[in-house]
Amino acid sequence: MPHVEKGMQVGLFGGSFNPPHAGHALVAEIALRRLALDQLWWMVTPGNPLKNARELAPLEERIRLSEAVAANPRIKVTAFEAAHHVRYTADTLALVRARNPGVDFVWIMGADSLRDFHRWQRWREIMLTFPVAVIDRPGSTLSFLSSVAAKTFDYARVDERDARRLARMRAPAWTFIHGRRSSLSSTALRRPATG
Repeated sequence: MPHVEKGMQVGLFGGSFNPPHAGHALVAEIALRRLALDQLWWMVTPGNPLKNARELAPLEERIRLSEAVAANPRIKVTAFEAAHHVRYTADTLALVRARNPGVDFVWIMGADSLRDFHRWQRWREIMLTFPVAVIDRPGSTLSFLSSVAAKTFDYARVDERDARRLARMRAPAWTFIHGRRSSLSSTALRRPATG
């Protein structure tokens, strides 16, 4: 895990990053700025149980490409989940919490992930572990109103004007952050060009 100090505000941005692209970097930059984060951990997962593993590029390649895309020095690219044999986000967050007392973490996801968040293993536990920031993505703006997770935790929604305080709040607490959006998609980038 990247080094942190007590009292820091740190964003956790996990994904397959298969491949990473400028849209991921935009989400990370928006999160750093709007959440007033000291660091953002760009966590390259060994694999996503909800996605086809056959389409997954090797972990080392996804790490290398992520480092090239994530240029901000406050963004720390890491793949510690593989070293700890962690498969599910809820287990990752429990590990992060146990290893980093006194650090305020916030889970970061794109709005496209919020739409299917209720399909994640122990998704309610994730919402109860750390505050969550959902960053707008093209075609997913309304997911913060219609998703199962948003409806279930509607009572814990924080106005995005208070996003700078989110990491210090006690979970459950979540916000939806509007801003610039990138139409880039890893799925589309993996498709062979047709012409």
